[in-house]
Order: sequence, then C-alpha cells, then structure tokens
Amino acid sequence: MAGQSVDSVLKVPQGRFSLERLPKRPRELLRAWDAADEYLLEYLAGMALPAPGMKVVIVNDSFGALAVPLHAYFPVAVSDSYLSQEATRYNLKINGISESSVQLQDSLTVGDGHIDVLLIKVPKTLALLEYELHGLRRQLSESSHILVAGMIKALPASVWGILERYLGPTSTALAQKKARLIVVKWAGDLTVPDNRYPVRYFLEDSPYLISNHANVFSRDSLDIGTRFFLHKLPSSSEPLDIVDLGCGNGVLGLMAAVRNPNSSICFIDESFMAVASAEDNFRRAFGNLRKAQFLIADGLTGTAAQSADRVFCNPPFHQQHTIGGQIATAMFQGAYRVLRKNGQLWVIGNRHLNYHLPLKKIFGNVAVVASNDKFVVLTSTQLRG
Repeated sequence: MAGQSVDSVLKVPQGRFSLERLPKRPRELLRAWDAADEYLLEYLAGMALPAPGMKVVIVNDSFGALAVPLHAYFPVAVSDSYLSQEATRYNLKINGISESSVQLQDSLTVGDGHIDVLLIKVPKTLALLEYELHGLRRQLSESSHILVAGMIKALPASVWGILERYLGPTSTALAQKKARLIVVKWAGDLTVPDNRYPVRYFLEDSPYLISNHANVFSRDSLDIGTRFFLHKLPSSSEPLDIVDLGCGNGVLGLMAAVRNPNSSICFIDESFMAVASAEDNFRRAFGNLRKAQFLIADGLTGTAAQSADRVFCNPPFHQQHTIGGQIATAMFQGAYRVLRKNGQLWVIGNRHLNYHLPLKKIFGNVAVVASNDKFVVLTSTQLRG
C-alpha cells in the first residue's frame, strides 16, 4: 500500500484496504467508500458478525468497499452495475486477494440458499431496491441479520416504508458521520406486493411496446429529452454501423434502426437491466430480422477503433449519488476513438451541462442540430484520416 494517499486506504476493524473508484480519472477527489460503508463494517465487528460459515450477501456495493473487507467470508455481491463488478475485481487484485473470494452476481439473477447476513446499500433508484427486496425475501428467515445503510442526504423517508413492506419491522441506529444504519427484522407473515417490474408502455406515435426493468432511467414513460432527440435522429439508406451508447431501454437505437433500415445497431450500457431491456425491446420489434449487438461494458472501452459510423448518446450526469461530467466526457473520448472518418457523434443534454465545450476540445468541432429552452442536440464529426 506504499504511496497510497490517506483517502485511498480504508481503515476498519476488518483491516486496512486500498480502494479506488472506477472509472479512473486524474486527480481523483472522491473516495471509493462513504461513512455508511464504515458504519456497516464497524457495526458488524461489534456484533461479531459474520460468524464462520455464514452466507453473506452484499447488495449495491459500488466499488467493493464492503466485499473487499469481508472477502474472508466469501460473500455474494449483487449489483446492476458492470462498473461496480469491475471495481470490486480491481480492488481485490490491488489488495492481493483472490477474485474467487467474492461471487459477483447481477441484480437480474435469482439467487438461492438461505442468507444469514444481508447487507444493503440504498441505491439512487428506489425501484431497484423494491425489485431486489422482492427477490431476496424468499432467501431470508427470522434468523437472518438484515442491515441497510446509506448517507442521510440520500435516504428519503420512503426507504423505511419499502423495507417494512417487503421484509419486516425496522429500527434505526443513531446517525454516525451523516450516515444511517437501519436494522430490519424479517417478518414471515407479510403479504408482499407482486413484483411489478418490468413495466411497459407504448412508445409515442409508434407501434412499439417498450419494456423497462426496475433500474432503467425513465422507466414509466418516455422522458422529454429523449422525445426531443427522437425527432432529430437522421435517416439513411446506407449500411451504417450505429452505436446507442448508454442505451438505457434502447429507444434511441430502436428508432435509429427504423430510420436507417440497412444499418446494424450496437447497444451498450453498464447496467445489466438496461441492456436486458434494450434487447427485449429490439427483439420484440424486429425479431431476428435485424443485426444487433447488446453489450454490457464500461462505455466504448472494449469497442474496436474506427468501427462505427454513428454514435448516439444521451449521457448520464451522475454515478449513483455523485454528480459530475466525467462519465459524459469519457463517452465523448470513446466515440472519438471508435468513429470512422466522417463519422458523427450525436449528443443530447440539458443546456446547462455545456457539452459543447468538451466536444469542441475532443473533436475540434461541434454543431447545434436543434435546441429548446431545456435541451440541446449537438453533433461532432470525426475529421481525422
């Protein structure tokens, strides 16, 4: 751990561990854990948990801040985020811990076996929490230890209601460093609501039924930014290679396929639920009649250089509860590498995000396709030979 800054070393009763965030960025100012992670780990140590042989399941652990210190218990780490899984692998490696110490599982995979210790970090999307609790409940019993944690500013009052609706009564420990710890007692006599995910709606002015898993952005209806973007998507009869980057439910790629009938579409997102939704929607619309790929990845990092003619992107401007433009900028840089000569990146964003600045810096050019009071559609062209 020599050379590591204080903010990259987590010191907890389970030991000292180097932890880093992904994606990496120069001069990182944020830690790979928060006070809620520390609170959970200290509470577990005080309760002498887990005991040897107990099955431990960790849910929504963003960078492995719980899984790495608890690796000796061979926990299952459940997340909808590919980046979370990659960060856990990376942080296990830099601490000299075998990757096999943690079983990584996506949120759509149904687990089995009794859970002795369940640790949950509250996600930004509470629909995801509902979905996860619905699936986890059948693996719990009165002997299960259920602990839920989050930072106070990211814990709406509805969290307690969700926990009590799906699992049982709650009690809340005293706040510590602006973090909350909720202890849940499993109740076997609850009448649990049916799982309502995925939710579906018909895309406006189209025959297409859109299916959305719980963690998909704007899962209940078409968001106004995408609606504005859809009206501006270009059409071509050429056999283009098109990428829907950060695809969400895949509506952009689906309509790009409609307007570019000879093109192939690649859907990319770091959310397992997003890619599953996109594939469901595309296959319902086209069956196997159209060529498409569905990739769970960290943006365009695994995509071959100069392999695309168009990239359509509605970038996220947050990573869980952290707001910033680094993810969008990484997407733009990836598009610059992946686009062929004269290929184009099309981007929509809120006007105040000023995406024209990084686009001009990366591509050397940017043009406004359309704008209104809230959104702007921009395009940059790959000019290099």
